[in-house]
Amino acid sequence: MHAFRRFTLLLAFSLPAFAVLAQSSTSSASNPTQDPTQSAGQDSQSGQAQQSAAETQGQISVQQRIKMRREQRRATAIHDAYDHRWESYMDMGYLRFTPGPNEQRLTFYAWETGLTRFSNERLGYTLDGRGYFGTAYVYANGSNQGNFTRPAISQYDIMAGPIYRFYLQPKYSISGRVLAGWAHGNFSGDTNGDGAQAFGLYPDADTFAASAAIIGEYNLSPSVAFKLAPEYFFTGFGSTTQASRGFTIGIVYRFGKQ
Repeated sequence: MHAFRRFTLLLAFSLPAFAVLAQSSTSSASNPTQDPTQSAGQDSQSGQAQQSAAETQGQISVQQRIKMRREQRRATAIHDAYDHRWESYMDMGYLRFTPGPNEQRLTFYAWETGLTRFSNERLGYTLDGRGYFGTAYVYANGSNQGNFTRPAISQYDIMAGPIYRFYLQPKYSISGRVLAGWAHGNFSGDTNGDGAQAFGLYPDADTFAASAAIIGEYNLSPSVAFKLAPEYFFTGFGSTTQASRGFTIGIVYRFGKQ
C-alpha cells in the first residue's frame, strides 16, 4: 500500500514534465529549421536577378542616350544648314525649245541667277532671272528661199514665286518651286533683216513665262551647296504654248541667320 502511494506521487509529478516535452516537440515539428544551403541558393538567385535587371536597365539607358545625342546632332546640322534667311544661286542651264510652229527643237544653253528670301527653314520666295541662247536649224522662206540657215536666237526671262523644302537632311534637301513672270524672245536678230517669220520662227515678242521645278541641293558646307533642278518651262510665243523640258545646275550660297 505504501508503494502504491509512492508510485501515484511520482506519476503526478511526472505528468507536467511530459506535457512540456510534448508541446516542445509539436512546436519543433510545425516550425522546422530552414536548410542553410537552400537559403544561400535562394539568396544567390535573387542577387543574380537583380544584377541582370540592373545591367539591362543600364544598357537601355546607354542606348537611349546615344540615340538622343544622334538626334540632337542631326537636328543641329539641319538647323545650321537651313536656318539662313537668304539664299542666292548662279547656274548654267539646258532647255529643249521649239522656236517656231513647224520647226524642230533646238538646244538652248542658259545662265540663271536668283535670290530667295526664306520665312523659315522650309518656305521661301524666289526672284529669278535667266537668259537662253541657241541656234535654230531652219529652211528659209522668202528672199532666202532654198538656203539652209542657222540663225542665232535668244530669250530673256524674269520670274518670281514660292519654293518649299519638303525633305530635309543634314547633307541634302529636296524642294519644289513654281515661278511665273515675263519672257522676251529675240528671234530675228540674226536673220539679216529678213525677219523671224521668213525663217519660220516665232516673231519677236514679250509673253508670259512659267517654270515648275524639283530642286535637289547637296550641302558642301552649311552655307554652300551644289544644286540640280530639272524643270518644265512654259512660254507663249506666237499665240501658242511652248512646253519645254530642261534643267539648271549650279552653286547655292546661303547667308543671314533667321
